[in-house]
Amino acid sequence: MAKTASKPTNPAPGSTSANTSAVTSNGLDFRKEFEEQNPDIKSMRQVGKACGEKWKQMRYEEKVHYYDIATAKRAEFDRAMADYNRRKETGEDQGSEDSEYDG
Repeated sequence: MAKTASKPTNPAPGSTSANTSAVTSNGLDFRKEFEEQNPDIKSMRQVGKACGEKWKQMRYEEKVHYYDIATAKRAEFDRAMADYNRRKETGEDQGSEDSEYDG
């Protein structure tokens, strides 16, 4: 049986991605620094590899900052999704969403 494509769920406008992790937060900071120090390297593969190596070498104490960022972003996302779902269920959000099924 073929799996049908489902319509992707839309998080609340302006909310952060649910997938932000400590490694991702570190990568965003690391990428800026890495690109300043290595302007000739443009490959995302090389940047990602360098970021992964740095993450592996970091002590837990250094990583805690990024875990805190990821936890805060996840809590913000969960609040935004709960608000979005509440508005959707009560009909407060009707008319503000564009649907591919409309007219």
